[in-house]
Amino acid sequence: MKRILDPLDEHIIAQLRLNARAAHAELAAKVNLSRNAVRQRIERLERDGVIQGYTVKTGEGRQAASDINAVIFVYRYDRMRGAEVLQALREIPEVLQCDVMSGEFDLMLRVGAASPQRVHKVWTEIAALPGVENTVTSFVLSSVV
Repeated sequence: MKRILDPLDEHIIAQLRLNARAAHAELAAKVNLSRNAVRQRIERLERDGVIQGYTVKTGEGRQAASDINAVIFVYRYDRMRGAEVLQALREIPEVLQCDVMSGEFDLMLRVGAASPQRVHKVWTEIAALPGVENTVTSFVLSSVV
């Protein structure tokens, strides 16, 4: 069952996206809750899988871990029963997003990697998964939204 977030949860998540290292007291002041209430909400969001991890952004002079973004469309042999493929995709850290699609493709993956060579290695790993029939890969040229 998908959890519906209330406006306070959404506000906390928005603040964490701006600064994942913000102290609970700092977040509490920004969302008008007590420090303990913010801590409890964050723990619940983590437990429920809404927050699945935290990340690091690098500044000038450093190559970000996902400077190269790609979209990989995946065709599975058995579109309704390919749970093994989905589980294997969860294990690949460069797979940032996986959506089950209607229409021509079964899955749409967003992949972030440090180099085109790393995207190629990830693609090779995905294409070799039992249950994957075919893939189509496109590199992201620019993001506008």
